[in-house]
Amino acid sequence: MSSTQQLLLGEGAGGSAPVYIEDVFSTYLYTGTGSALSIVNNIDLAGDGGLVWIKTRTISYNHTLVDTQTGAQKRIASDTADPQTAYTAGVTSFNSDGFSLGTGTLVNSSGPNRVSWTFRKQPKFFDVVTYTGTNSSQNVPHNLGAVPGVIIYKRTSGTANWCVLARKNDGTYESLYLNTTGATQYTAPNATVAGLTSTTFDPSAIFGGETNGVADGDQYVAYLFAHNAGGFGLTGTDNVISCGSFTTNGSGSATVNLGYEPQYLLFKATNVTQDWFVLDTMRGFSYGDSCPLYPNLDSVEGSFSVDAALPTATGFVFNGSLSLSKTYIYIAIRRGPMKVPTTGTSVFQPVTYTGTNVDNRLVDTGIVTDAIIARQRAAVVDTIISNRLQADYMNFTNLPDDNKSYADGLDTAPDGKGTSFSSMTGFYVGNSASTNLNQASTAQLAYAFRRAPSFMDVVMYTGTGVTNRTVTHNLTVAPELLFVKSRSNIQAWSALCTLNSGLQGQLNTTAALEAPSAAKWGNGSVYVAPTASVFTVGTDNETNASGWTYVAYLFATCAGVSKVFSYTGNGSSQTINCGFTGGARFILIKRRDSTGNWFVWDTARGIVAGNDPYIRLNLSDAEVTSNDTIDTDSTGFVVNQVTATNVNVTSATYIGLAIA
Repeated sequence: MSSTQQLLLGEGAGGSAPVYIEDVFSTYLYTGTGSALSIVNNIDLAGDGGLVWIKTRTISYNHTLVDTQTGAQKRIASDTADPQTAYTAGVTSFNSDGFSLGTGTLVNSSGPNRVSWTFRKQPKFFDVVTYTGTNSSQNVPHNLGAVPGVIIYKRTSGTANWCVLARKNDGTYESLYLNTTGATQYTAPNATVAGLTSTTFDPSAIFGGETNGVADGDQYVAYLFAHNAGGFGLTGTDNVISCGSFTTNGSGSATVNLGYEPQYLLFKATNVTQDWFVLDTMRGFSYGDSCPLYPNLDSVEGSFSVDAALPTATGFVFNGSLSLSKTYIYIAIRRGPMKVPTTGTSVFQPVTYTGTNVDNRLVDTGIVTDAIIARQRAAVVDTIISNRLQADYMNFTNLPDDNKSYADGLDTAPDGKGTSFSSMTGFYVGNSASTNLNQASTAQLAYAFRRAPSFMDVVMYTGTGVTNRTVTHNLTVAPELLFVKSRSNIQAWSALCTLNSGLQGQLNTTAALEAPSAAKWGNGSVYVAPTASVFTVGTDNETNASGWTYVAYLFATCAGVSKVFSYTGNGSSQTINCGFTGGARFILIKRRDSTGNWFVWDTARGIVAGNDPYIRLNLSDAEVTSNDTIDTDSTGFVVNQVTATNVNVTSATYIGLAIA
């Protein structure tokens, strides 16, 4: 069977079904209920096995680790040297779609917010192995299908340190204790490891009796993590986990290239006494608020005064808030989803709600929310736009202002932990009048987007002022509609539509679209169209001023999910076929050949046979409800010519975005 036939049949390398990171790893946030609780994260632990790691974020409780090899209703704490103990009220079962919890204080007492990290057993990602110590060399088999990048060992039958064998970039290994702040433990740094292969490991090679003792028939568990082993995605060649090292410079900075954007990062300094740190994008691994937990401590979730590590489209940057000129080891896991969405409802939801003026309020969107556009409907207010990478910071679609943060605008959870986006399905708002997102008794609107291949991506970058600069993205297809905004400086929004040989404009103005400028979207001489991996910017301040920070929102046509479109007006009514089956739930239209607003309609407020409310992203005006510009059609939508909007003027030309 050819590789093309495999892809058409939904098969990966070797004829097997493709595997994606969302199939094997989950960061899941939940609040304890004090009663039996099922965590549905769509990870098959019953059939495939794996590890569940739970930590309370707001109370100083031990970490709780439970794996399928040693069994449910037990626990080990990563922050102590204690043996494994029975815990019948902890993880009570491993399920085909997650796991179940009892009423145990550590994992499910009523009230506190918690995080669970689930690692499913999968070749070239993760494995769990149990064995009996021999106090002599032995080859313990594993099914990782790759030489482990990190092994974490624990004696389960007695008191012993958690031993960590961690790969460095030169292929040698460091030895550390997970439950302490200590630096390298055994042998000299850069030690090589005997017996470490893609099918076996020798637990006595570095730590000796600590990982391979025989007292009282010592029993052990080992957690094995792969490094850049491929095995994922349609072709079976994508990496989803990396284990390595980096050394900070004299300013404490380092740039780590993974080839993908991470969602999870575990790291520890090897040559200095320092805590272990875990960051993830669900709680806060972002530009503005990174929220660490500490595997060696039972402490509550912290917050770096300066972001220690920030994700990029190709890895992460370390900015030196912790140590200068130090060496760190890390485990990084790729951001998901990797699978192209097939339904619009999985990646986009329009939501209406009524303001309550209650602080730390969750606006539940029903999907994992990576970006939002939100505003009060009936008042003259600015429309905010923000995303998970910006934490609690925002921009305004109708203004050239730089980044803004209001103490009670976009807010944190009621316990004060995490960021505005640290919820499984939504975002938090406060009671600030500055953003008007939760003013009492007011009608509110929010559009929730989830980043996904072929649909939508968000990129953060710093300008270089150098022409022909390429910015990497993870959309996996060439973006067709892009919006770029300086976060650090007052500057207009730059918009690019790649249809019709390329068109540029400004989101915060009504200006007609024009041919793309080489200074904004090119190599200084000519416009360069975006590709499936990068978009090109020149030296214009709107897209690439030296030292300025930027955010980019990228959209593309995804079959049955989204459509970047263009059309010519006919002066009456016409159907815009987007290839949908249930009609459009979101419609953005901009006139390109003359001045015109950036109009938005949605089904949450109503796309019906009668009048359809709309907002204009370039204005602070209240929504308009008095005309019938849009009608329904199962393939997309119908656009009508009415004077109030003028989005179907005879011979006029338009571009837009529709989402099913």
